[in-house]
Amino acid sequence: MAEAPRNIDFLYDVELDVAVVLGKVRMLIKDVLALNSGSVVELNKLAGESLEILVNEKVIARGEAVVVNEKFGVRLTEIVSPLERIQRLRD
Repeated sequence: MAEAPRNIDFLYDVELDVAVVLGKVRMLIKDVLALNSGSVVELNKLAGESLEILVNEKVIARGEAVVVNEKFGVRLTEIVSPLERIQRLRD
């Protein structure tokens, strides 16, 4: 006998941390302290490369930066497959 589908409505109001990663860099404390207005921090990604969308520190999608009503946003271009998420757990 097949199980009835589970109702997940009770999860709809659970808060999640969502972050968009433009890139990363490792810096020495002295270099961070030397930053001031107008400083440029070079990231590890190339211009035009996909941004990563993380939920609770796990990559779930990739996208591109957009401007919507004078605010920055992200257009999702790829949802990470369940197989890729499982492979990342092993890394």
